[in-house]
Amino acid sequence: MGSGAGSFLKGLLKNFDVLAGPVISLLYPLYASVRAIESESRADDRQWLTYWVLYSMISLLELTFAKVIEWIPIWSYAKLIFTYWLVIPYFSGAAYVYEHYLRPFFINPQQTINIWYIPRKEDFFSRPDDILTAAERYIEENGTEAFEKLIHRVCH
Repeated sequence: MGSGAGSFLKGLLKNFDVLAGPVISLLYPLYASVRAIESESRADDRQWLTYWVLYSMISLLELTFAKVIEWIPIWSYAKLIFTYWLVIPYFSGAAYVYEHYLRPFFINPQQTINIWYIPRKEDFFSRPDDILTAAERYIEENGTEAFEKLIHRVCH
């Protein structure tokens, strides 16, 4: 009986990350998110919305770099500790990451990368097909005043 309990505890500790991971990263945040929805406070809404954004980013990172991450032996424990820090209200890790990293990135548009820029493609059979050509076409069809109004509306 003693060796069975010992081997059970040994197996439990060996697989702690597999057992605790879903509880820390999914079950508790799900419960806390539902409570936040039902509360009047906006602070807890921000905490949990931010947590889910970060959780999604971590999941995308893991999916994208799965072959590399599998070679990092402590990844599951590091992720568990980081997730614990994000989730536990005492630390407010998700709110900290939002305030110090995500918010400045999205608030200052001149610091962000323009993902809509398409470099010029030139070949013998077509005109250059990029943002500049589209702007020229818009000016030809609508005039420079309409283009200036459009730019002014976007920038302000």
